[in-house]
Amino acid sequence: MNTKIVKSELIHKEYTLCTHESGLKIFLYPMEGFSSNYAIFGTKYGSIDNAFINEQGEKVDLPEGIAHFLEHKLFESEDGDAFTKYAKTGAYSNAYTSFDRTCYLFSCSNRFYDNLKILLDFVRSPYFTEATVNKEQGIIGQEIRMYDDMPSWRVMFNMLESMYHNHPVRIDIAGTTDSIAKITHKTLYNCYNRFYDLSNMFIVLAGDFNTDEVLSFIYDNLKVPEKSAEDTSSVIPDEPNEVKKHFVSMKLDVATPLFCLGFKEYESNKTPNEKQLVSMEILLKMLAGTASPLYKELLEKGLINEEFSFEYFTGRGFALPMFDGESAHPEQVMELILKEARRMRKEGLDGQLFEAVRRDIYGKSIRRFDVSESVCSMLTDATVLGYDLFEYFNCLATVTAEDVTENLSVFTEERAVLSVIEPINSKGEN
Repeated sequence: MNTKIVKSELIHKEYTLCTHESGLKIFLYPMEGFSSNYAIFGTKYGSIDNAFINEQGEKVDLPEGIAHFLEHKLFESEDGDAFTKYAKTGAYSNAYTSFDRTCYLFSCSNRFYDNLKILLDFVRSPYFTEATVNKEQGIIGQEIRMYDDMPSWRVMFNMLESMYHNHPVRIDIAGTTDSIAKITHKTLYNCYNRFYDLSNMFIVLAGDFNTDEVLSFIYDNLKVPEKSAEDTSSVIPDEPNEVKKHFVSMKLDVATPLFCLGFKEYESNKTPNEKQLVSMEILLKMLAGTASPLYKELLEKGLINEEFSFEYFTGRGFALPMFDGESAHPEQVMELILKEARRMRKEGLDGQLFEAVRRDIYGKSIRRFDVSESVCSMLTDATVLGYDLFEYFNCLATVTAEDVTENLSVFTEERAVLSVIEPINSKGEN
């Protein structure tokens, strides 16, 4: 058992990292006296992983949406589905597929080891048949049609489709009705055996438990295959620097136009490191946070409302700052964001605002260690994106205004993509 304690002298936090002989990473964050335990069993396999090189050196293309489809099917087994088993223990359970990961989780206030056993069992016991796959195609097909009509979902994916030429982040996580129709139980087993290899997976636990006891339990109950996958990496195509299209619009049943504005970072297939994450988070809050001059101007002019938000949208191999919300004049919102970025480049950052924002992000990030779900989320992000969680806090403590200023170069018209959802009865491009 390869086990080490990972400590941060800066924030006085620590967790245990155990690397199983299979390559599985196990992260344990004990929280003595805490009333609830939280667990994630995940794999670094998401919707962007739709192609790989097989043992013969040939590229194998996978149906779009198969990672999400696999997540749905994994809850089923020959002796009943996992949701039913969790219902008997009183635990909350769920799963999700994003662009770069698939995660299975539960939270509970009692019967922790019973729930952990269920998680370890069903994630490591795939059971797919032709009949159950055919049934699921109908269910997921309905889900796809629902998301196609969901304005908040559609406005973001329209933006991604217009920004990227080749990168699979532009593809809807659930795929299309045509793509999922190509999925068979054999395809699911093929993907599972490749991307659910333990060397590509991780377990994250936070709550009131004994570390040694939990590790022993995992080792005793983990199903380890006789043979590991030779390679769990996927093929991500090269992406040109230029955006595919700067503007896209669609009409749906909305009362007020929705917009999603993104700015393409040029370093194709590169995942942001700790310093980049920190500096962009600070910059976005300085640029458009509630204390910023821009936010006040947008609000006073009636260009945004309380639905306005922003984030540094990142994943394995992609990153872009993104703004979204409701606005009758989204083009003006974009113009003012670009104008404020130009002003900040010319005049420099407000030192007082920089320090206030940095301290605010630092304080809120520290408080996330008081919530088991948040701890698991932070450790999951770190392992999937390949950065050190405690180094993130070191960067938060040492980042300079100059570091933050460097990120202003992304906010240009050449890198911008504006996606708009307009009311059905409005004039304009369809």
